[in-house]
Parts: sequence; C-alpha cells; structure tokens
Amino acid sequence: MKNEKVSIILAGCIIGIIGSILVFFGNPANMGFCIACFLRDTTGALGLHQAAAVQYIRPEIIGLVLGSFLLAMAKKEFLPRGGSAPLTRFLLGFFVMVGCLMFLGCPFRMILRLAGGDLNAIFGFLGFFGGILAGIFFLNKGYTLKRTYKLPKAEGKAFIGIQAALLILLIAAPAFIHFTEPEGGPGAKHAAIIISLAAGLIVGALAQRTRLCMVGGLRDFVLFREWKLLAGFLAILISALFCNLILTGATSGTYFTLGLAGQPIAHTDGLWNFLGMLLAGFGCVLLGGCPLRQLILSGEGNTDSAITVIGMMVGAAFSHNFGLASSPEGPTANGKIAVLIGIAVVAVIAVMNTFYQKEEGK
Repeated sequence: MKNEKVSIILAGCIIGIIGSILVFFGNPANMGFCIACFLRDTTGALGLHQAAAVQYIRPEIIGLVLGSFLLAMAKKEFLPRGGSAPLTRFLLGFFVMVGCLMFLGCPFRMILRLAGGDLNAIFGFLGFFGGILAGIFFLNKGYTLKRTYKLPKAEGKAFIGIQAALLILLIAAPAFIHFTEPEGGPGAKHAAIIISLAAGLIVGALAQRTRLCMVGGLRDFVLFREWKLLAGFLAILISALFCNLILTGATSGTYFTLGLAGQPIAHTDGLWNFLGMLLAGFGCVLLGGCPLRQLILSGEGNTDSAITVIGMMVGAAFSHNFGLASSPEGPTANGKIAVLIGIAVVAVIAVMNTFYQKEEGK
C-alpha cells in the first residue's frame, strides 16, 4: 500500500510538471492539460461547432487514450466491456461538459489554474466538492447504473481506431478540418504535435497505471478516509506550482499570477464558477470518474466511458452552437439556464437510479 501511494505521488509530480511545461511549449496559459477544453477544441476542428477561436485537434487527448491502451495491452488489462446504461452515461457526459464550460475547465485544469495563481478556481473547487458530496449521498443510498458486460475486442478497439484516425487527420490537415487562425484564440495556441502527443502518451500511461481520478480521490477520502488518489492530485498541484514559479523566474513569460482578475481564459463570477463545477462534480460521481478517468477507461476498452466522452463532445458542440459556454467576460444567460437545467436533470437521474430501481427489484 505504501509503495502504491509513492507511485501515485511520483506520477502526480510528473504529470504536474508536464502540465506546466506544455504551456512553455505553446499551450494556452494555465491550460497545459484540460480534458473539457481539448475535447471542445477537437469537436470544433471536426466542424461540429463554429466557434472559430477554439478549433484544433488536440494531440494530448489522442495520446491519453493511446497511452492508456498501450499500457493496458502490455499489462493484459485491455478488457472490452460495456452496456451499463449507455444513454444515461451520454446524458451525464453532456451535462458534465456544460458545467465545465461554465467554469472554463475540467477538474484537471482546475488544479492547473490553482497552480498558476488563479484564485477563481477555489470557487470551482468548492462547487466540485459540493457536487461530489451530493453524488455520495446517492451512492450511500444504493445508486447504480447496473453491471457491465464483456464485449468483443473489436468493440473495445473502435474508440482507439477513432483516435488513430484523428491523429491522421491532424497530421494530414485536409481542407475540411477547421483550425483556429494564428492569434485567433486559444485554439491557435498549442505545442508542436510531437510534444503534445508524447505528453499525452506519458500522462495516459501514468494515469492508467495509478488509476488517477480527481473524483475518485475526493470520493474515497470522504467515504473511506483513503487519500492515496487525492495525494496524486495534490502532487500535481504542488509540482505544477513549483514549475510555474521556476519558469516565471527563468523566462520572460508569466506562468504564475496570484489573484482573481485578469487570469487567462477565466472569469470572475464566483457563483457560476461554483455552480458549473457543482454540476460537473455531481455528474462525474454518478459516472464513476472524472473526464480524465473516462478517457483512460476508454483506452482500456470500456465502451461506456467512450459513450460518455462522445456525450461530452456533443455537449461541447451544443454549448458553443447555442451560446452556453462562458468567456473571459463571464457566463451567458443561456449558460446559466443550462447549468440549472443540468443540475435538475442529473438529480433526476440520481433519484431514478437509486430509489426507483430499488422498487423495480421488489
């Protein structure tokens, strides 16, 4: 157990440094890694939304899935499975993305924003923790999306094939793929493909090996007082913070700015930062893992997680096509309504899969 905790902490340190270094190599500030933002960018590159500022096939996402897949294959842990309430998982993924785009980041980026000095992320963390507590209430009452089933290997590898196809499209850059114009927004800021892909592969393998999950860490700490997964994310925070401070002192760039105002790709509306991440945390607990964990499980052949990721991508497209996503100027009216609807929908899903299923089993 002690060695396992050490491995998780070391993995967290490596991941935190990678998250900081990716900004040095060209990724947006405080966004070395962001599952929600990068899925959103990839969705835009495929033409599913028309927000020109956020369109780019992010190699980090491809690397996360492939890194998980390759290590799972090597460890004989590639076990295709699925069939556990796929439509429900799609809906939960959809609304998790709505919550993340209200906050402008996933749980992973929330940690990196804190490491960059963005105090707005504190409101996001409080909401995220509140959402997890809401989910834990239902877990304690018997919430379940039922069992998964063994599937053919080809089914588990389908999502892997999609990632390989996206990598080909990124390198070939055919005319029908949309890329943000230089200086046109966050989508135009990215490290070189080989650097981003290598970073994704490393993080994907480390996350597969250690089972890193922000939701799982907070859930296990509350339920069992087990802190090993949470320690991994604390290591990410501390290592990214130190790396940002070193880069700020050694270069002409600004990688750490403590405060609320003027933070990169962030807004200062504390209430909606809180509520956006409350929705994300609530939905992630019901899914059994954060967006990062869903990608890692997809690499292991879990089609339920792959459906969740697709739900997140559809949520990203919907959010930008209908004006739900926030901007540095703040949340939109449509976005606020969508978050409240999302909290209500996720609560209904929780109730239906806790108390109603119990009645069905009588």
